[in-house]
Amino acid sequence: MSATIAPTVFALGAVSLITDVSSEMVTAVLPLYLVTGLGLSPLGFGLLDGIYNGFSALVRLAGGHLADRGGGRHKWIAGLGYGVSALCKPLLLLAHTLTPIGLILAADRTGKGLRTAPRDALISLSSTPENRGRAFGVHRAMDTAGALLGPLVAFLILRATVDGYDAVFAVSFCVAVVGVLVLVLFVPGSSSTAAPRTEKAVREKAVEDGRAVDERAVGEKAVGEKAVGEKAVRPTLRAAFALLGRRDLRRVTVCALLLGLATVSDSFVYLLLQRRLGVPDRWFALLPLGTAAAFLLLAVPLGRLADRVGRWRVFLGGHGALLTAYALLLTSWHGTALPYAVLLLHGAFYAATDGVLMAVASDSVPEQLRSSGLALVQTGQAAARFVCSLGFGAAWTLWGDRTALTASAVALAVCAVFAFTLRPGRPLLEPAS
Repeated sequence: MSATIAPTVFALGAVSLITDVSSEMVTAVLPLYLVTGLGLSPLGFGLLDGIYNGFSALVRLAGGHLADRGGGRHKWIAGLGYGVSALCKPLLLLAHTLTPIGLILAADRTGKGLRTAPRDALISLSSTPENRGRAFGVHRAMDTAGALLGPLVAFLILRATVDGYDAVFAVSFCVAVVGVLVLVLFVPGSSSTAAPRTEKAVREKAVEDGRAVDERAVGEKAVGEKAVGEKAVRPTLRAAFALLGRRDLRRVTVCALLLGLATVSDSFVYLLLQRRLGVPDRWFALLPLGTAAAFLLLAVPLGRLADRVGRWRVFLGGHGALLTAYALLLTSWHGTALPYAVLLLHGAFYAATDGVLMAVASDSVPEQLRSSGLALVQTGQAAARFVCSLGFGAAWTLWGDRTALTASAVALAVCAVFAFTLRPGRPLLEPAS
């Protein structure tokens, strides 16, 4: 595997691993800290959770655009985003009411918004089209190793200290600084473009994805994605939005947005599990470990599967796993296996969708606008999840958690069917409008 994965991917994976230890320490304790410690209602928590998971939608396009304009700025724009998020961690020590916490979380997500598209563009540009799903799988697996360690570190800190939450926030800041240093020292400033594909490889990939083979387009595609990217001479915002004129990218963006509208945030899933099973507060921080462990184990295998059988199939299969998790939470089953099953399905959902979606989108975006194109998809998804958090929190407050989850499950099923009918299936070279 290491022979086919670029060193840049491993370096970025190390940065994400360290950074995720920091961020997941906070994420693991934040729901309990806000709901139990500060006494927020589900609606209030939904507002903050929506900010935490969706505010980055406002700056993702800016981060992607700035990275593309510089030609080789992907690393430094990503570094700026990591730095902003790191600086927000100690500020949580000073905030104890809704407004300042909301502002700090908004700033933290601004950092995430700045870094995500340039980082994923570096991964995409460092990989060949044939192994792009595996490359994203490797990165997400390393990222998730940090997500696995973060809640565990938070749990140990909470048990070992008196002012546990403050200690978690302080240690989180120190770990985040280490992640920024690793990025600066070990991630290359630019990434060479992946090798072009042969005509045979292009034709085989088209057959695998179920698309009709346009022989003239195959010959043109075989010169590599760089040739496609050369059409976009100037990486402007206008050119970035013009990418939506490409049918495949437009379909991917619409599907990501619709499915995001029905994707209940992780924090709500963990709160639902706690209420169903009566999990003591001191054990709450360990619930994300189940999701992270499943994600870690399945990210690379599902990434490889996506390269072989078609990325869109795996992507939709991941949402099927999430829908099954919702169904289990809605049943009357209270067995000891329930949390393991729900968290396994939850982790499988992320393994089948997170990196795979970026691999799908990368196939439709030229090199010079790779960061901006990925940001378009991420923006739609993040904005949709922001709306979902607000809606789910309001529905929980008004009608109860069971009704809110039922509505989300029905919406997810409907959106998944629509996404299946709208799946990408363009000619191999469809010019931008």
